[in-house]
Amino acid sequence: MTWQLRLYAVREGEWEEWVREWTELIAPLRRKLGFEVRGPWRTEDGRFAWLIGHDDFDAANEAYYASPERAALSPDPARHLAEAETMLLEEL
Repeated sequence: MTWQLRLYAVREGEWEEWVREWTELIAPLRRKLGFEVRGPWRTEDGRFAWLIGHDDFDAANEAYYASPERAALSPDPARHLAEAETMLLEEL
């Protein structure tokens, strides 16, 4: 399984709305499309952190962004993010 660690700086004053949209929209859609979702957490420097995993991560991630369900998320939940950092993690 390949995992991706995602770290987000959430815009000031938008943390509560971001967490609600992530919990109600993003995480369930990722799970529906076959991802394992872990988190969320708040890092010691105040960023939002979560992990998503899939056996065929790249193909599944492409399918997620191409899905009608993702396109229907309007307004885009990413509007709450000031910065995003991602890194792939491969299980040993």
